[in-house]
Amino acid sequence: MKRTVKMFFILALIGIFMVPATAMALDPLGDMLLSIDQRAKEDLIRFNKELGSTFGIPVPDVEKLFEVLPTPGDVYMALRVGEVANVPVDRVVTEFKAHKGQGWGVIAKNLGIKPGSAEFHALKKGRLPGHSGVKATGGGPGKGKGSHGKGKGKKK
Repeated sequence: MKRTVKMFFILALIGIFMVPATAMALDPLGDMLLSIDQRAKEDLIRFNKELGSTFGIPVPDVEKLFEVLPTPGDVYMALRVGEVANVPVDRVVTEFKAHKGQGWGVIAKNLGIKPGSAEFHALKKGRLPGHSGVKATGGGPGKGKGSHGKGKGKKK
């Protein structure tokens, strides 16, 4: 009996340590955001200029986002979600505050970006110079909505 209890305890401990490692390995968006955070820590001034240039907003407006969002990755995602959803970044920030902890997928969905849509996949593509974004898994070219591997019509 003691041996069974001991074995159960050991398996439970293994499970506790394996779940976070598995979850981390299956979160490419989270990995991208960690990469963005690291990049920003290396040179925040340059990072802010890149965000301003990439998203067409003044650097002081980028800096204001750091006052209300916890990480550089979150600042990037707020700008990216706003761009893809075609909504002002203030609306994205409001949604973030209301649903923080639920993830950017939930926030994007609440702002009209449907999971699996071309817009949703666009979120995963890097927009910063030298940052390619999340590596695509599955699908591949020609699998998106409205893309059937054909031309855009007859040439005249």
